Amino acid sequence: MSLNGFHLKKCPLALLSFITLMAGGLFSFALAPYGYWWLALLSPACLYACLNERSAPQAFILGWCYGIGLWFVGAFWLYTSIHEYGDTSSPVSVLLIGLLALVMGLFSAVSSWVYKRFFPETPLTFTPIWILFEWLKTWLFTGFPWLFVGYAFTQAYLDAYAPLLGVFGVSFVAVFIATACVELFKKRFFWLIPILIVLLGAWGASLISFVTPKADQPLSVSLIQGNIPQDLKWQEAYQYKTLDIYSALSASEWGRDLVLWPESSIPMLQTSVQPFIDQVTEHARQTGSAWGVGMLYYDVKASEQAQQLLLYNALMLSGQNASGLYKKQRLVPFGEYIPMAGLLKWVLPALQNDPSGGGMSAGQAPQPHLTIKHHALGVAICYEVAYPNLTRLNAIGSDYMTTISNDAWFTGTAGPWQHLQMVQMRAKENGRWFMRATNTGVTAFINEHGQIVAQAPQDKALVLRHDVPAFTGQTMYSRLGDSPILLFSVILLVLGWYYRPRSIDVSFKSRR
Repeated sequence: MSLNGFHLKKCPLALLSFITLMAGGLFSFALAPYGYWWLALLSPACLYACLNERSAPQAFILGWCYGIGLWFVGAFWLYTSIHEYGDTSSPVSVLLIGLLALVMGLFSAVSSWVYKRFFPETPLTFTPIWILFEWLKTWLFTGFPWLFVGYAFTQAYLDAYAPLLGVFGVSFVAVFIATACVELFKKRFFWLIPILIVLLGAWGASLISFVTPKADQPLSVSLIQGNIPQDLKWQEAYQYKTLDIYSALSASEWGRDLVLWPESSIPMLQTSVQPFIDQVTEHARQTGSAWGVGMLYYDVKASEQAQQLLLYNALMLSGQNASGLYKKQRLVPFGEYIPMAGLLKWVLPALQNDPSGGGMSAGQAPQPHLTIKHHALGVAICYEVAYPNLTRLNAIGSDYMTTISNDAWFTGTAGPWQHLQMVQMRAKENGRWFMRATNTGVTAFINEHGQIVAQAPQDKALVLRHDVPAFTGQTMYSRLGDSPILLFSVILLVLGWYYRPRSIDVSFKSRR
């Protein structure tokens, strides 16, 4: 293969490994807050081109280099939480991120090996393998569903596929276009036809409307951003000051339909501040408001029955015409529980004494929606919104969605912006407004098209207000989930494997 005279087939493996390492590292700049979406095409295109006519073992190496670059740069926002709040030295923090990149990079390594070992070289096999391995990241080893190609197009042309096929459908189209363009450089111009077809399909998809607003009065909502520093949040001396800050910010908001506090805005067990909770609930009821609050919920009765501590990251809704408790289902490794905690005390010593750092329990599925003014409110707490199917299940039957978070762990990094971008994709996939209340940002209102209609600045204590309409109807993705794009990918791979080139053994002996 030749790209402008540059013969990739003649390149040494070391040079190609460097190219794929850089291609993986550049991908994260396609995502928020940078938004260079075209890098989400260039990055997989480089890997696809470099795999041309390489052996399966060589493909493994090239794919691993790509994955290492992808995860070391793309997940480097974890450095702040590991170093600043995990009380870990800089060298060890960088080493841990490097180890993460080595492990997560195996997804790209194995997918590249599978591609070269079992399938012909074509976008119609490379693309579905890419998508299936993106999907694997949502559940294998509890999952780390980050850095998907589709997120780069949350507000770009290909986003019209999101209500039909979800983020994996957007990823599929983007990777297919990227690799088909590589084929055009090989002067295989017939690939221009399917490229035009999927681009035309995006235009057609943009004309489809799956959901409609209800005739009900929109919900007047106030999102409270307390801006509590992470290094003070869990200190016992600062806990009641945190309550004072949120109470003061909310004082002018009572009387609106919903006053929403972010994740763990009550930084202690609800049993230890029950009089405060009762007081605020009664005040909300008297002023005609609902109060949503993130808290550490200790289920006393269930704990006694199970003879173990059951502590949940929860969102409680109370007040006027409002009720419900949602318990977070997907917990954050090293954030809400410590895998192999006994072996890792020397690595993350500060988290061992952090109530948010371990010992949390996962809520069961399914859970009923919270209710407010006879409307159903779906919930995704923090990290959960990164899981497309979990959020989809929580959104089914809802009128609006809310997600609460505390991204103070990652202040000053790309992490909170990538997290917000995921919420935008979830809004598009499910056709629902999202109210996103956070401790330090990014607090925002996002409409059913995934567009940010109101956004608060980061690292400031403030209130963000907006009216939120209820919606009815279901998108195709809401009804069918990831099944259509996964099934289509499997079909392409079955066809690719069946029609792959086969070597012919001409040395056989004829038999009579």
